[in-house]
Amino acid sequence: MRSSGSEAGRLAVLKDYVALTKPNIIRLNAIAAFGGFWVASKWDNIDWLLLLYMLIGSALTMASACVINNYWDRELDKKMERTKNRALPTKRLNPNAVLVYGIVLGIIGLAVLFALVNPLTGWLGLLGFFVYVVIYTMWLKRTSTWSTSIGGISGAMPPVIGYCAVTGVVDEGAWILFALLFLWQPAHFWSLAIRRVEEYRAAGFPLLPVVKGIPRTKLQMLPYIVLLIPTGILMFTYDYVGYTYLIISLICGIVWLVHTCMGIRAADTTKWARTNFLISINYLMVVFLVMIADTNGAIG
Repeated sequence: MRSSGSEAGRLAVLKDYVALTKPNIIRLNAIAAFGGFWVASKWDNIDWLLLLYMLIGSALTMASACVINNYWDRELDKKMERTKNRALPTKRLNPNAVLVYGIVLGIIGLAVLFALVNPLTGWLGLLGFFVYVVIYTMWLKRTSTWSTSIGGISGAMPPVIGYCAVTGVVDEGAWILFALLFLWQPAHFWSLAIRRVEEYRAAGFPLLPVVKGIPRTKLQMLPYIVLLIPTGILMFTYDYVGYTYLIISLICGIVWLVHTCMGIRAADTTKWARTNFLISINYLMVVFLVMIADTNGAIG
């Protein structure tokens, strides 16, 4: 019985350490990184080992940033219903051990990118890490409504890293992929922030819906989603994808835009925000999966 209890305890600790890396975020960004790699490869002469190294390096770098984010926010997380039961707020894990864990993950991840992929992807990974940990987590998240928009720079790195792993240069394709993720993030996150606005207010995070109000936030979401639509057109114009991607990306963008416009007059803001959040996640998954399938017109 004692051995069984000890094993269960170790398993619980392991789960806590994994949860600190925010696996759902890593999974979504891994798809984006894979999409960037595939677009650059154009279904031709795929270097599978390079792809593996890129995914490992970028995933570990993202995991490191998420762990350090959890470490830095541990006191504020106690004030939010969504985060109060995490391992650090409840003191299930030692903060110092968590910090070391995050740093080690980052060192390994960046080392893989620099040494086994190419130096450019290493610098891009380091830039994304710095923006997320220092600019976003340590500074803007606590001081400015611009935290979500500026923090989007880090979230836009995965597809660019995937793309540059193949090309070794930052060209128009890298910039279009960057724009796609950069523009997607604010509207996606504000849907969540609207639902949890009182929790963020209590925790002292000056997010847009907290400082400017929910109606203003809904309006601010619109230009980001509107600007997403041309990114699909540009991907097609520069011959990275075929007609299938063009059509589906336009449909998905319009659906998201229409639903966001409906939110301006929505009677039940919480229900609308929940649906909008799900639409945003599905938008990204569908767009990148179709991008992978239809790279350079592969579907036909």
